[in-house]
Amino acid sequence: MEKFDIPTMKGVVIDNLEGIPEKIETANLSYPVVIKAQVQIGGRGKAGGVKFADDAQQAAELCEKMLYMDIRGLKANELMIVEKASPVKEWYVSIMLDRLSKSPLLIFSPMGGMDIEETARTNPDKIAKVPMDPFRGVQNYTIDYAMDKTGADKQYKDQLKKIVEKLLEAFYAYNTMLIEINPLVVDASDQLIALDGKIEIDDSALYKLPDVVEYRDKMQDDQRVIDARGYGLHFVPVEEEGTIGVMSNGSGMLMSCIDLISKKGMTVGAALDLGGGATAEKIKKAVQIMMSGDKIDKVFICIFGGITRCDEVAKGAIMALEEEKGNKKVVLRMEGTNREQAAEIIASSDLPIEKADTLLHAVDVLWNMEKEA
Repeated sequence: MEKFDIPTMKGVVIDNLEGIPEKIETANLSYPVVIKAQVQIGGRGKAGGVKFADDAQQAAELCEKMLYMDIRGLKANELMIVEKASPVKEWYVSIMLDRLSKSPLLIFSPMGGMDIEETARTNPDKIAKVPMDPFRGVQNYTIDYAMDKTGADKQYKDQLKKIVEKLLEAFYAYNTMLIEINPLVVDASDQLIALDGKIEIDDSALYKLPDVVEYRDKMQDDQRVIDARGYGLHFVPVEEEGTIGVMSNGSGMLMSCIDLISKKGMTVGAALDLGGGATAEKIKKAVQIMMSGDKIDKVFICIFGGITRCDEVAKGAIMALEEEKGNKKVVLRMEGTNREQAAEIIASSDLPIEKADTLLHAVDVLWNMEKEA
């Protein structure tokens, strides 16, 4: 926000517990302060990730409790400490990509500080949605319509227009799908200040946003996610106690596999999307990443072979098992290109890899492995 001159509260970010009071003093912050866990997930306040401190001692004690805390499966490796605001009003403002109008869509409500979905359900008249012409940007009538429709106090029109202009600038600069301030508050001195916000960036644009990639990886505490990205793979942790890893070439197939496995009473620990055209070497790396988890001892690979050849998948799985020193197993279900060659490769191997004829058969094989464990 500060990069685009959007007003925010003064603050400091910490990643260790040394000299918390001194860091607050150096940043010239006044008490009370707000301590916010820096995690890439919403709802951190409800999960204990936002606390208030009235003095230096309390700030130090809270930082000790909050740094590295687990918030809905993510570790808080950094904390942001900011001055506590004294809001008179709390608003909501965001810009999202509207595929219907093929333009940025301004969403505004004078009822901020809560889930916008809840506001839409209970007070739909308090939300304005205004498409913005990509060539004209933010016009006076854009803000007039948003404020008139929702009954917002128009004495703040000029300030709101400047903030929306800056949001739109950031929207384009970072190829965002959504950029949001919630709440945008009016303080006691009649100034608009962004207290909290989030941004969702199109993954396809990350190649030209190296600073975002660096920050994203720094915030990610699951090394498997970072390792997978290095090979063009998409790794998603699912359940911390899950013992089954699921791999496929497509998110739809992944979801179907996870649903059937869960319905059988088993727990998936992670999922990995191979994408298209994966080679044996890439499959090997994917299986190794999946097997690097402490809990996962079975990897289910479900492939519909097109540009991803089944024989390459079989070779990659065997290569990974040859280097695996533990007692982990692979279940392989394949259809499509070079399926017969893949079956021959598996049949000639004495490694713990089983071929399943159908998806339901594969789930039964996994179930039997679970019972034997």
